[in-house]
Amino acid sequence: MAAAVGQSHQAGRDVILLGSTLGMAERLRDILHEYGVPFRCEFGEQPLKTLVGGDDRSIPIVGIGKISSGLRLPDAGLEIYAETDIFDESEHLPQQHRRRQKITAFVSDLQDLKTGDYVVHVDHGIGTYNGLTLVHDKECMVLLYQGGDRLYVPLERLDLIQKYSSTEGARPALDKLGGTTWIARKTRAKRAIRDMAQELLKLYAERKVAHGFAFSADTEWQKEFEEGFQYDETPDQLTAISDIKRDMESPLPMDRLVCGDVGYGKTEVAMRAAFKAIGDGKQVAVLTPTTVLCYQHYETFKERFAAFPVTIAEQRKIIGDLETGKIDIVIGTHRLLSKDIKVHDLGLMIVDEEQRFGVAHKERLKHIKKQVDVVTMTATPIPRTLNMALSGLRDMSVIETPPRDRLAIQTVVVKFKPVVIENAINFELERGGQVYIVHNRVESIYSLTNFIQKLAPKARVGVAHGQMGEKELEQVMTKFMHHEFDVLVATTIIENGLDIPLANTLIVNRADRYGLSQLYQLRGRVGRSNRRAYAYLLIPSDETLTQIARRRLAAIHEFSELGAGFRIAALDLELRGAGNLLGGQQHGHIEAIGFDLYCQMLERTIEELKTGEVLPEVETAINLRVDLKIPADFIDEELHRLRIYKQIASTRTETELDGLYRDLEDRFGELPLPVRNLLEYARLRILGRARGVTSIERTAQGIDIKFHETARVDPERIVELVAAGNGVTFAPPATLRLQASGTRMELFGSIENVLREIA
Repeated sequence: MAAAVGQSHQAGRDVILLGSTLGMAERLRDILHEYGVPFRCEFGEQPLKTLVGGDDRSIPIVGIGKISSGLRLPDAGLEIYAETDIFDESEHLPQQHRRRQKITAFVSDLQDLKTGDYVVHVDHGIGTYNGLTLVHDKECMVLLYQGGDRLYVPLERLDLIQKYSSTEGARPALDKLGGTTWIARKTRAKRAIRDMAQELLKLYAERKVAHGFAFSADTEWQKEFEEGFQYDETPDQLTAISDIKRDMESPLPMDRLVCGDVGYGKTEVAMRAAFKAIGDGKQVAVLTPTTVLCYQHYETFKERFAAFPVTIAEQRKIIGDLETGKIDIVIGTHRLLSKDIKVHDLGLMIVDEEQRFGVAHKERLKHIKKQVDVVTMTATPIPRTLNMALSGLRDMSVIETPPRDRLAIQTVVVKFKPVVIENAINFELERGGQVYIVHNRVESIYSLTNFIQKLAPKARVGVAHGQMGEKELEQVMTKFMHHEFDVLVATTIIENGLDIPLANTLIVNRADRYGLSQLYQLRGRVGRSNRRAYAYLLIPSDETLTQIARRRLAAIHEFSELGAGFRIAALDLELRGAGNLLGGQQHGHIEAIGFDLYCQMLERTIEELKTGEVLPEVETAINLRVDLKIPADFIDEELHRLRIYKQIASTRTETELDGLYRDLEDRFGELPLPVRNLLEYARLRILGRARGVTSIERTAQGIDIKFHETARVDPERIVELVAAGNGVTFAPPATLRLQASGTRMELFGSIENVLREIA
């Protein structure tokens, strides 16, 4: 780029380089400076036409402006470069230009299905997966039921199948094909779901009628604060920021969950919300679960707000100033929720890792949420929170895009051996880094520290645990942050919030004793820079591990890629169970029917209660006697094929289906005829379901389209279609018949046209 700009300058052409933000413009300036290309900066508000002219008109200009791509005007001797031409930042396009995976796909994905796993068939209940087989040249999933009964499910109907997810280690009884127990369990679950949904909607309605504060639109100061961010925002960050601003500018109290991996920029999103609140004269409270995280946030906020007249305080010695409004932002632990703490004019509460607070604190938070805007940040939401977000009862923004230059953390599960620990510490120290060693037993932590000191005699070793005095703990953490210690031996007190770019090796002792989300949070303490990070999960001999511990360790090892926090949370939901949405106990109905079906029924029930209309559960069965499959020579890996079958069968809108069509062509090339048939089947099912069509079947007389008694069709349009004489006739009861002639595409097209016409 620099060479091209230099050549254009020497040829006497005008060159303008535009960065979308002040930070981007400064990066462009630095690049030109580094390569010795002359330039001048125009970071003011002058229009472009004044920038091109002047005495030094041929010197490249660096300015601020947003254009999607650069352009050349040869006749005018002008070249304009956009930042995307230089940095190849296609991944930083606005959110609406990116195809995004549905959040709910994480919950019902079949990609890790194994023989013997429990699955749920919507109509027949709980069985076990027994692989795939061909039935009359059609690929089917084989399910085993009570008494050895087999059910063959065509793969184009995988929308009827879900993996069974429930409480940790639950082993449900298999249902009997043709039996009544499944229908009875579903009915009981539906009654319970209806009661719960009414209570949830009551809470939801209370929030919707509550009168909050409508914050004003962004000011120039807000823009200046945002341009002071030293990194480029990721697309997901920008979306989360936009969501929060929209919520804050609404008169309804905000309750938004920001779910994103550790180090993915959730705090920056929260700080922008805080600045917006302060701009309207409101106060902000930041609630953290530990004093360590409180101190970390205090340092971060202080540094970020340094250029602005904002008063930030930790909770100590500030009660009076908080009540009189002298403090803009207060950062503290659950002490902030005490009744003796009064805030003059609280406008926003930011809650970090809400799952770490107790029941009493959550009840207090629930009361606060009715009055002020609340942003909750988490890397791995607890099952209940995730459940509520997926059910549409709580607003959620997901940050999945990793920051620039971030590398995945190399994770290994290994038996406890001194040589492993010694090599790991020495490797990190040789490259000038720091090491965390997690040992969650205070009574033996000093013994382990002495052991570590012997393994690495040159290392400066510190100790941190929750039983230390507050000042002593703060001193240790500060020394580690300032690289006065090389190794920190600590309990899980470091789990939340410490952001130390030099710490890139983590060693967890007895990793089998930790929960999945906890392991993930701990691992997030490293890998927060552009340097490769390593996590060593130490276990005793493999024989002593429980089955659940094995699954946890396998999962944390498997989910090493960037942005896996949400999938970890979904798997944790499967291992631990979702729990009652409104209380602490496990909900028996989730065990009875599985979490996915429970969520679907809850979502449907909420929709019915909102609209006051009970919608019939109409599914469209299609049999046109055409070849439907994903050939093994097109996608050879069985589980991969299964996942794509599931994606196609689960599409609920034509927009989703068109996006899937493009994705498949992009990944695998031209789609074979059977795959295209499969996609067109899905389109007909979407159209049929919306119109109350129960079946579309090819018979000797033609194509029969049968309707449910509650079908939403226009009778006048049906009469017009039949009267037009285009091969459409009416056959009682409630059936339209089409002539089955022409090519395959003409057949699909004629059915599609009829379904569209009768809507």
